[in-house]
Amino acid sequence: MSERPRKTAILISGSGSNLQSFIDRAACGDIDLDLCVVFSNKPDAYGLTRARDAGIAVECLEHGDYPDRELFDRAVAAVLDRYSPDLIVLAGFMRILSPWFVEHYEGRILNIHPALLPAYPGLDT
Repeated sequence: MSERPRKTAILISGSGSNLQSFIDRAACGDIDLDLCVVFSNKPDAYGLTRARDAGIAVECLEHGDYPDRELFDRAVAAVLDRYSPDLIVLAGFMRILSPWFVEHYEGRILNIHPALLPAYPGLDT
């Protein structure tokens, strides 16, 4: 295990069922993570409720409020960087990330999406 739990930001777009697994495993000590923030691009994502119920900070920006993908990603990074995450977990985050975002968090992004991207995007893979 590390000297301290890894500060982890989890990005979601929906119900947060994968997020709940992280919450449960972190709570019982199975994984050494400090879930510092849950971010969503959808304000009505149920995963935000799961995070609030677990006492985890939540943040939301709607991608439709930005003229292009990179500007949205830069705004997301500005929010996430306030939490200084060691790790970014994409747990059902249904947005394709810009090259800028991937480079900004190089070596710190873990995507647990089950699809074989880019060939089979979406939920029905």
